[in-house]
Amino acid sequence: MAQSSYLSLLRQQSGLLAIGFIALFTGNLGQSFFIGLFQQDIASHLGLSTGGFGTVYALITMCSGFLVMHFGAKLDWISPRRYAAMMLFALLTGVLLMTTSIWLVPALIGLALVRLCGQGLMTHFGSTLIGREFVINRGRALGLVSLGMPLGEIVLPPLIAITSAMLLWYEVWWLIALSLAICWAALFLFVSWPCAPVVVRDEQGRVQRGPNPLSDTLFWQIIPLTMALPVTLTGIFIYQAQMTADLASSITIYALALTIMGMARFPGALMGGRWVDEWGVSLLAKLYLVPFAVAILLAVTLGGHVAVIVLMAGAGISLGMSSPVVDSILVEIWGRENLGRVRSVKSALMVFSTGIAPAILGVLIDNGIRFQSILIGMLTFMLIGWLLALRTINHLQTQPS
Repeated sequence: MAQSSYLSLLRQQSGLLAIGFIALFTGNLGQSFFIGLFQQDIASHLGLSTGGFGTVYALITMCSGFLVMHFGAKLDWISPRRYAAMMLFALLTGVLLMTTSIWLVPALIGLALVRLCGQGLMTHFGSTLIGREFVINRGRALGLVSLGMPLGEIVLPPLIAITSAMLLWYEVWWLIALSLAICWAALFLFVSWPCAPVVVRDEQGRVQRGPNPLSDTLFWQIIPLTMALPVTLTGIFIYQAQMTADLASSITIYALALTIMGMARFPGALMGGRWVDEWGVSLLAKLYLVPFAVAILLAVTLGGHVAVIVLMAGAGISLGMSSPVVDSILVEIWGRENLGRVRSVKSALMVFSTGIAPAILGVLIDNGIRFQSILIGMLTFMLIGWLLALRTINHLQTQPS
């Protein structure tokens, strides 16, 4: 198949793209921004204080990182249709347990399933499936389906605000879960799904699971670059109050900037996907963090409301480009047949790193470090990651496309 425009790609592969898009949109149910909208209600339902809920949430998040490595790799040999059905069943079971159980342990298991299957495995499934099934138009396809995440960030908060005026918090969860279940039922019934990947066996008949990325030098060289955005943005999200105060802005402006960031992800994803296909992932891997890097420099220099807006807009553009760029890197180095395993390890490391980042930044803030200096530290981290990844990025130029 030759390279296609986005409209042609949608016409030719609408079913497969719909699967990936709905998977990433469904993953919003397990994202921190979505659960945070119900934090007080969930904590009250579980009988936990705010601090207690935060501790439990952190533990669940770290555990889900380990489980993503185990369950995410299975996508390399399990039928995508079966895998999606199992993840959807586990996610819906988690929603029911979390919202209906009167006992703490089952409710916590439900919350853990929502985090694992939503934030972890649903997003992993959608990106891995598209990265594996597309070759010529991989960048465009990844860019399109990645829009499912920012669309949820833009649409779900006002939807929840409207429905919460008429429904109880757990009824809002049921309504959203039921709507997604109907979408998935349509996909299972009316869309042609890809076949299961071919299982490779050795001479003794044992299934070969592919390379272990943790023992690959190239993997460790590329990881800091791919972690730069989630790690730095986690710190910004968690310490938004300190950031806006030090930059002489306000939480109201920050809320507006969040919306701008979500909107900026759309052109970032679409441009990034097209450029990956046309210019090659090696070039885009060197450039996709530039909008965020420039935004950090402008924010530190300018200060005020414009600093926060510019910072989040630049983050949105780079964040939109990151999915087609990073997933294409993993495919081109380790192959389509190993994408599930490699990507699951990367996802697990991202969970761990985003759990550590708030602790480090908290210590810095407690010791009087202003957020301008923290932003410069983030920029330095990005530069170090870029330098470490240069060998791997240049290695991509020797790989067949």
